[in-house]
Amino acid sequence: MMIIMTMKMLRMNLKMNKSEENIIVKIKNMADGIYQKILEKKQPQLTLPIRSLSNVTYDIKTGYFQIANKEKIRTLSASTVKTFAQTLRMAAVSKELVETDDMATKREMYYVSKNWGDARFKEQPESDTVMDDIEAMMMVNREQLGFIPEEKGGDIAGKLKVIDIDPNTKKEITIDCTKFGSGAYSIPISVEHLKFETDAKFILAIETAGMFQRLVKHGYWKNANCILVSMGGVPTRSVRRFIRRLADEKNIPVFAFTDGDPYGFLNIYRTLKVGSGNAAHINQFFCVPQVKFIGITTRDIIDYKLPTHPLKDVDIKRIKDGVKNDPFVQSHKEWQKALIEMAQMKKRAEQQALATHGLNFVISNYLPEKMKNPKSWLP
Repeated sequence: MMIIMTMKMLRMNLKMNKSEENIIVKIKNMADGIYQKILEKKQPQLTLPIRSLSNVTYDIKTGYFQIANKEKIRTLSASTVKTFAQTLRMAAVSKELVETDDMATKREMYYVSKNWGDARFKEQPESDTVMDDIEAMMMVNREQLGFIPEEKGGDIAGKLKVIDIDPNTKKEITIDCTKFGSGAYSIPISVEHLKFETDAKFILAIETAGMFQRLVKHGYWKNANCILVSMGGVPTRSVRRFIRRLADEKNIPVFAFTDGDPYGFLNIYRTLKVGSGNAAHINQFFCVPQVKFIGITTRDIIDYKLPTHPLKDVDIKRIKDGVKNDPFVQSHKEWQKALIEMAQMKKRAEQQALATHGLNFVISNYLPEKMKNPKSWLP
């Protein structure tokens, strides 16, 4: 009964327009297929792509992880009826959000389910997984389904004007990223509607907020004529999409500046450049294939005599796993060499280690020297 009621919710009140049509049709087709199987007293199934690094392909020319052909089949049974109902109820909410031009955060969806009786989620990771499953089944991003993340976007400073839409008047407003004083412009969750004006020479994506603030405070972007982006660790989807759109539309080079450690290499930078295995079905929109790495390397540790920290067991394991199993690393000898050298050195260094030569050494020496030496960049 729980499944039948949800199917009726999905199939009723269908109102399509051009912007909603693709999503609504996909949801309706999924619902109709399951509903028909139930009426025929047959076991309905949901087919989902496997979302992991083991099910991606990577080609340097394409530039990002793509989903491969491994799938998992979820068949309706006594043991899966709750997950089926949760999937269909969430799809029904998505249909309503798209039709009414509304949105729901991931956290809000967890609480919405408290009204679903036996289909309610016990914990948010459970609801997040179902949301990711729907996204993968539909082969669209969750923002298109009306679901938005909780996490904040990155910060922007430098030679850029962003043209946004005032939510009240629906008129265009121009935001000058050079006019925030000691602050910065925050990237919104949805960036598809934004327009850009800039004559900047490049975009610099920075791992830590502290380093971003130093470069802003001392006007690095003015002398370098660039746009600074604070990633705040692994960049969110909105940050990656913002950089990708800006770089593509304005034909601007992109550089990434992270710590010299396995996390900076294989989590932050790799996610920015090629995406992740978990989101391989949408990586083509949420990655920046043209980005180059100018962050801390083992060569920098030696050349600049940087203070270091010993690698932990988890760091060594991450390096070994990356060299052995990561399609991105396997496609670039430069990254294989960099990771192996780090494992042999058994040391890592942070961006802030450059301060051993002076607080603004990063501005006066490190970044200018890196930018002038393309041979020091990693792909």
